[in-house]
Amino acid sequence: MPAKKESARTTSASFNNFKPYKIKKGEEYMNEKQSEHFREILSAWKAELMEEVDRTVHHMQDDAANFPDPNDRASQESEFAMELRARDRERKLIKKIDEALVNLESGDYGFCEQCGVDIGIRRLEARPTATLRIDCKT
Repeated sequence: MPAKKESARTTSASFNNFKPYKIKKGEEYMNEKQSEHFREILSAWKAELMEEVDRTVHHMQDDAANFPDPNDRASQESEFAMELRARDRERKLIKKIDEALVNLESGDYGFCEQCGVDIGIRRLEARPTATLRIDCKT
C-alpha cells in the first residue's frame, strides 16, 4: 500500500499543532520559556496567514479571465470578492499578531490591558492575540 502523501499544510509548523505549555509549580508568569513558547505560536500563525495571502494572490492572477458570459464573469467576481474579504480579515489578524509580538518583546504580553492582571497561559494558547482577561472582556 503506498504511503499517504501529506499536504504542505500539515507538515509545516502549524499554529494549531503546537504543544501546550506545561506550567511548573512556582514558575514565574511570562518567563523566558513562556515568552519563547508564545513567540513560536505567534510566528507560526503569522507565517500560515502570509502563505494564504500569497496563495490567494497567485490564484487570482492565474484564474483571472475575461469570460464572455456575464454569469461566468459574475461568479468569478463573487468568488474573488469573498477571497478578498477573507484576506482583509486575515490582514487585520496579522496586524494583531504583530502587536502581540511587539508586546512580547516589551514585556507587556500576557497582561490584561484593562486591569494589568495575568491573562493566563491557557487563554493565550486559545487566543494568542488576547489583550483582555475573560472577566474584563465580558
